[in-house]
Amino acid sequence: MTDPRPDSSVHSLPPPSLSGVLGRALGGGLIMAVALGAGTAVGPVVADAVGVSGFAARLVPAAFVSAVAMPLVVFALRRRRGSLTDIGFGGAGPSLRALLVGVGVTAGAAALVLGAGTAAGMLHWSRPDLPTLGGYIVTNAVIALLLEALPEETTLRGHTWTSLRSRFGGAASALGTTAVFLVVPGVSTVVEAGVARLVGGEGGTVGLAPGGQNPVDYLILLTVFGLMLVAARTAVRHAPLWVGIGAHLTFLTVNRVVFEGDRRGAGWSVQTTPGAELLVPVYLLVATAVFALWRRRAADPVGTGRKVATVSGRLGQEVQPPVR
Repeated sequence: MTDPRPDSSVHSLPPPSLSGVLGRALGGGLIMAVALGAGTAVGPVVADAVGVSGFAARLVPAAFVSAVAMPLVVFALRRRRGSLTDIGFGGAGPSLRALLVGVGVTAGAAALVLGAGTAAGMLHWSRPDLPTLGGYIVTNAVIALLLEALPEETTLRGHTWTSLRSRFGGAASALGTTAVFLVVPGVSTVVEAGVARLVGGEGGTVGLAPGGQNPVDYLILLTVFGLMLVAARTAVRHAPLWVGIGAHLTFLTVNRVVFEGDRRGAGWSVQTTPGAELLVPVYLLVATAVFALWRRRAADPVGTGRKVATVSGRLGQEVQPPVR
């Protein structure tokens, strides 16, 4: 996976040393692991202490994760005289457009592949409860944004990616960022277990995958997901990190409604046949391909049209085709 244009952050600083690059890249993953583990351990204890439940109880650990991760990234950037703009954030307008690209491409890929799976008899949908479904999508988006999408994209596809990209090519940076992404869940379980002991909470099981999931299946899916998020992050020129955030949110929403709708009370659920879970990496691969095409279009918006000129009645006059 290559990035045909350099990041703006690549030229904003002098070429860093190899040890410095690797240290900062791993530092992004460590920030995320610490924030996730600490938030997961401390959040429920705080929620119980203040007597909240339901959505509010879920919001506390999610907000804690972002409250830890974001300032640490800002601090790390300021030490290098950098800012959030250097790792892929931007103004309100470009950010909104980039967010919609991430949501639209991922949702479209999911609709295409899951629709084909439905036609093939792999998925059988229940009748949706629209008010419940709408409420679930909104609350899930808030929790997922604070707990996962915003801090993970900022630390990994933001801080880690730009650190690696300052020295390596697009493919090496993509693989390196994804490798760091793979170790974050396991390290976070260690942090969670340690912090839970300190605050008197109940730590989860330490392992490569959270929640007792099959480690091999989980890491394979996480690899495909991580590469898709890198493709999303490199798809546009302005505020590119918001493309990844939109793609991340959409992935979490689709999977939780489709495959966990009953358990989560989403108001819509699906009965699946054996093998239906393979539709998930398939739609991630479709989204990755679309993001790659979007990146090429952004890199050369008029393609070979740049070289086309129309000769008018006046000698030597060239009229360039308009940029769309």
